[in-house]
Amino acid sequence: MKKVLFATTALVASAGIASAQGVELSGSAEMGVFAADSIDALGVFTNGEVSFFTDIDVTFTMSGETDNGLSFGASIDLDESDGSGTSGASAAFSPATQGGESIFISGDFGTLTMGDTDGAFDWAMTEVGIGGTLNDDHTSHAGFNGNATFDGSYDGQVARYDYSFDDFAFAVSAEIDDAGVGDAVFGIGATYSGDLGGVTLGVGLGYQQVGSRDAIGLSATAQLDSGFEARLNYSTYSASTVSSFNQTSAVDSHLGLGLGYSMDALTIGVNYGVFEAATAGEANHEGFGIAVDYDLGGGAVVQFGYGSSTVADASTAVGGDTLSAETWSLGVAMSF
Repeated sequence: MKKVLFATTALVASAGIASAQGVELSGSAEMGVFAADSIDALGVFTNGEVSFFTDIDVTFTMSGETDNGLSFGASIDLDESDGSGTSGASAAFSPATQGGESIFISGDFGTLTMGDTDGAFDWAMTEVGIGGTLNDDHTSHAGFNGNATFDGSYDGQVARYDYSFDDFAFAVSAEIDDAGVGDAVFGIGATYSGDLGGVTLGVGLGYQQVGSRDAIGLSATAQLDSGFEARLNYSTYSASTVSSFNQTSAVDSHLGLGLGYSMDALTIGVNYGVFEAATAGEANHEGFGIAVDYDLGGGAVVQFGYGSSTVADASTAVGGDTLSAETWSLGVAMSF
């Protein structure tokens, strides 16, 4: 990714406090076409019409270093932190929901990050989606798990401490209710990554809890020198629900599988996931996704994505009734 470095005279003037500061500007843009089926709260299906797709994202990343070697920095995503008053608006606006801002300080003691960042559970787990698509079709189907379990339960401001040594790392995190009413969200995670003779192996284990609800997750990845990659996610939950296409069901576990292959400029990824219903006879939330990317060089990538979902129909009391929906996109993603 190309980045532009701006001189920061105000920071340089404070050289007695810190050194090696800078601001990096990076961004992305996407253009193409997409179509996405929809299902309303009553279970009414609407076929997705082909539409134009455009998106622009800009991120500022700031960094510095103290005289005694501590690193610090911050980043802000202008696409998310727009102050529009929506759920993704900046914490400086109403409602005070974190949206794209994070700050960190790092040293021999580890790294402390606060703001719009992953909880320890999500930090430890690896998502099974491989490749990229304009409309996130391959990772927005009903069976996909982004692993952000209980993150964003309140204002989205997460504090996480992580520390790494050799091939191992661990993290702890918390998110609190500013009103002092709800139970805090606590998380812990650990990871291992190593090269085992041509196979890069990764393992992650996470636990997150809020009140009487909790989640335990395990992820494993294996990447071969030949370009093949496999990913596995498994999580169990207590007293949790999942929502997709306006349909909500109680679930007690999730399984996700991902396979990918990269050769030269081509990357192909497929994944499958299923949330197991907690009540016998109810339909699961499941789906699969496909991503096909061709790198044109210079930061431009042609992307095709497809997602297929099967969800429980919450508009009827008849167990096992399901609804299906599809989404796809095609276009060019650009990074700067």
